[in-house]
Amino acid sequence: MNHPPLLPTSFQTELLEAGCDEAGRGCLAGPVFAAAVILPPGFSHPLLHDSKALSHRQRLEVREVIQREAVSWAVGSCSAAEIDEINILRASILAMHRALDALSVEPQLIAVDGNRFTPWRLGVPFTTIVKGDAKFANIAAASILAKTYRDEFMADAARLYPAYGWEQNKAYPTAAHRAAIAANGPSPLHRLTFRLLPTPK
Repeated sequence: MNHPPLLPTSFQTELLEAGCDEAGRGCLAGPVFAAAVILPPGFSHPLLHDSKALSHRQRLEVREVIQREAVSWAVGSCSAAEIDEINILRASILAMHRALDALSVEPQLIAVDGNRFTPWRLGVPFTTIVKGDAKFANIAAASILAKTYRDEFMADAARLYPAYGWEQNKAYPTAAHRAAIAANGPSPLHRLTFRLLPTPK
C-alpha cells in the first residue's frame, strides 16, 4: 500500500505547538467534538494524515500511537443543546477551547484547522490553516482523536436511540437518517436549530 508523504510535525518548529481540529460540525445530532495535540519535535508516522483519508481501522491504530507518544493530548465537546444555544461555529471553537483547557502542558502556539478561531488564553497566539489536517501532523492527530471519540459516542448513542442508524451514519444528514427523523421525530440528541428534514418542494 502506498502511503501519502509524511507530514511535518507542526507549523512552527521553534515553539511548543498544539494542533486543533473538530469533528461532527455538519451532523444533525450529538455533540461536536474537538481535540488538541502537542507532538514531540520531529514526530511522524506513515498513517498520520487527515482522518478523512483513513479507514476506521487505520484511525484507531494511529490513535493508539498518538495517545502513547504525544507530549499531551485532550478531547473536548459541546452538546447538542449548547450548539442550539450558541450556534455551531461558536460551539466548535468552545469544544477546541475545552480540549486546550484539558492539556497537561500549556502550548506556546495553537495551529487550528480551518479559517475561524477566537483567542484561547491571553498571550497564547494562534494561526488558522485551511486544510491543516492534511498539512501538519499535530492537526492531523487532533482530527483523528476528535473523529474517533465522536464516532464512539454516536455508536453508544445508537444503542439508546436505535431508530436513526447512528452506528452507520454517525448522525450525518443521510437520506436514511432524515427518513428516520420524519418517521420518529427528533431524539433528545438532535440539534433542533439544524434543518433536520429537507425543505418541501
